[in-house]
Amino acid sequence: MTDDARELTLAELEAGLDHVRGSPREVGTLEMIVRRPRSGQRELLDAARLDPADGLLGDRWGAAIPRRGEPLTLMSSRVIGLVARDRARWPLAGDQLYVDLDLSLDNVPPGTRLAVGPAVLEVSAKPHLGCAKFRARFGLDALRFVNSPLGIGLRLRGLNARIVSAGDVRVGDTISKLAAAG
Repeated sequence: MTDDARELTLAELEAGLDHVRGSPREVGTLEMIVRRPRSGQRELLDAARLDPADGLLGDRWGAAIPRRGEPLTLMSSRVIGLVARDRARWPLAGDQLYVDLDLSLDNVPPGTRLAVGPAVLEVSAKPHLGCAKFRARFGLDALRFVNSPLGIGLRLRGLNARIVSAGDVRVGDTISKLAAAG
């Protein structure tokens, strides 16, 4: 195992919280787009189409949207950078969009709308938690870190969202908070 792939201890992960908490609160950046055409497969994209009916085009969740309701997951680039250490390992988390924005419950509560380039997303109330796959890829302490009460409040594992308005998004696009729906 290379040093970049070494699993961090809970203490090492917690030591990175100040950096995570320093994420922009209003306007951030789309850092990475990952499409998952089949289970276990990852494709890094420079650009992607987000569509209310089809999700991230070409992603395996697209066909399951009516069942899921939230076809998209976002994760903080600062959190995955801390947990995965090597940017090449970010896609292992399984999310589609990695953003430099404060995704905490306090900052983007359920119903908040986010503009990503020209697309608009709505944050779901459904929590996005670490699972057995996350543990296998990043370790037990990483799973404990993201699923702790603090981790859930900060949404260290990320969030679920639905696509409200379609748009073509690109790495480097701005992600910004809009108003809560409703």
